[in-house]
Amino acid sequence: AALDGFQIDVQLNIMSFLSPQDLCRLGSTSCYWRAAVQDPLLWRYFLLRDLPLWTSVDWKSLPDVEIFNKAFSEDSDNALYDYMTVYKKSCPQSRRSLKSSRPRYGAVTSFLQSLVTQAEPRFAMFGPGLEELDDSLVQKMMTCPEILLVAGLPQRQIHGIGSGVSFQFNNNQKLNILTLYSTTRAEQAVAVNKMFYQENSIVGNQQAMHYSVIAQVKKVCEVVDGFIYVANAEAHKKHDRQEELARILAMIDPALGPPNRPLLVLSCVSHVGVKRIPCVYLAHQLQLNLLCQPWMVQDTVAATLAGLLNGIEWLLEEANCKNAQ
Repeated sequence: AALDGFQIDVQLNIMSFLSPQDLCRLGSTSCYWRAAVQDPLLWRYFLLRDLPLWTSVDWKSLPDVEIFNKAFSEDSDNALYDYMTVYKKSCPQSRRSLKSSRPRYGAVTSFLQSLVTQAEPRFAMFGPGLEELDDSLVQKMMTCPEILLVAGLPQRQIHGIGSGVSFQFNNNQKLNILTLYSTTRAEQAVAVNKMFYQENSIVGNQQAMHYSVIAQVKKVCEVVDGFIYVANAEAHKKHDRQEELARILAMIDPALGPPNRPLLVLSCVSHVGVKRIPCVYLAHQLQLNLLCQPWMVQDTVAATLAGLLNGIEWLLEEANCKNAQ
């Protein structure tokens, strides 16, 4: 009752100090507060404040780029955007709670599926974050059994490229990751990429960037169950995201395999102290909204492997889902 006596701008100011969770609880107390807490200006403030801090975003939850670029107009924004719904859909905590609330029969199905012997899923890992960071993500993965246990080095060559490394996830699921480097360490000073070759094309009056993969990499793309792209998310580095997108599109080309294979983007920095590009911004920079298959961007730290297991868990779930279909 005391809050009801304040003017609306004072009420909004007070509510801006609440967490979104507490704001939703306030909205459940009365019809007046249910309407008050849905104010679009308030939720736009929460969205722009919190999204740089989110550690993951996926193909279902990426906020529209217009939210960042346009000035707020109460009349137009009420018609175009429900910021409260956008926040709930995009927030990683909300996505996790929706995932954990799946029907109980889903858990039973997963248990029954675990009793069936399944082929070890294989994923191709590539990207500038493998080669440009001060700390090596792959080396850390190979030497941290308490996080990701190395389960073996299978001897199944894919046209001379290699067989990848098998890891054991959560002491249960095994997966094979085949790491593809664009250059060797000795060649990194030379601007030559051994995975891709460029094919220029003309779109309208402009020259479009288009890449294709070499024959050996093409064989890899034809047999893997998904892709892991390691992006350099360090804010102080220069990035050519248009070129990165062109190379991603070359790897996930539907002509090389099923079009719905998942793509995990590890938004990677060397260590905790490095300033990073927020994963939501990285997703827009890479224009991942143009892709047709499931994707997720996950913040990752190479030195500690923080965030890696969350990304692998999503990747395995998506790959198992596609295989089941």
